[in-house]
Amino acid sequence: QVQLVESGGGSVQVGDSLRLSCAASGHTFSTYAMGWFRQAPGKVREFVVAINGPGDSTSYADAVKGRFTNSRDNAKNTLYLQMDSLKTEDTAVYYCAATQRSGVGVVTTLSLYDYWGPGTQVTVSS
Repeated sequence: QVQLVESGGGSVQVGDSLRLSCAASGHTFSTYAMGWFRQAPGKVREFVVAINGPGDSTSYADAVKGRFTNSRDNAKNTLYLQMDSLKTEDTAVYYCAATQRSGVGVVTTLSLYDYWGPGTQVTVSS
């Protein structure tokens, strides 16, 4: 089992950057595929980006391609999300998630994730 805690959210202006972190407990972090999801008010939770266990393969939602960069440091049990050129539509609560259901491959399906952090708020204003 793994416990996840996000940090780094905040309130920024359009065009600004933020870096989210997700700290994981345990000693087997590299065996989990990880993902970032977000949920805006009144909307369903949606996929943002996913990364495989070793950290050498990622998948991005079209809405964030070219602006967001996902990475992980398995030695530090930490997942990162660098968000650049932020838009108002990026406003949401951002959640990191972990799964071992598909081995260590990239997992983009929300329902396949078993472990979730409490989320961190990102607000982008114009």
